[in-house]
Parts: sequence; C-alpha cells; structure tokens
Amino acid sequence: MSLGPGLPLALLLGFVHTAIYVLVRGESGGRLPLTYLAAALGSWAGAALGAQVGMSFLAIGDFALIPASIVAWLGIGFVAIVATLGPDRREPGA
Repeated sequence: MSLGPGLPLALLLGFVHTAIYVLVRGESGGRLPLTYLAAALGSWAGAALGAQVGMSFLAIGDFALIPASIVAWLGIGFVAIVATLGPDRREPGA
C-alpha cells in the first residue's frame, strides 16, 4: 500500500498557511488546532477540486497548489469568522 502525495502535502500546506495566519495575526486565540485542521482539510479539498477542474499550473504531481491554497484560506477564514461570532468565554474584568 502506498500513500499518494495528496495527504502529506495537504498537511504541510495547512501547516504553512496556519503559520502565516498566526504570524500576521499575532495570536490564534486558543483555536490553533481547529485552524490547522481547517487549513489542512481545505488544502486537501482544494487540491482535489483543482485536479477535477484541470488547474494544473503550479502543481506538484497531481496536487494543485493554487486551488489548495485558496480553499485552505477559506477554511481559516471560516474558523476566524465562527470564532468571532461565537460567545466570548473570558471572565469579565480579566
């Protein structure tokens, strides 16, 4: 059984985009694992979507980097928006 490049590349690209997000934002507010999971799953889904559509420029094998990056950032954005809209769990005065 061999593992294709899709999953390891999606995990690596999810890590890179999560690191860029935290570097730009300065913090992740305690939702770093969820942000990484959304970025990695989004990257994997974006690569599959890009392969189906035929976006093969800037690809590593069958792994289309541009659609993977776009959908990874959509996943990060979704987590950030849901966290902003959710209740604030901090103590008053803390």
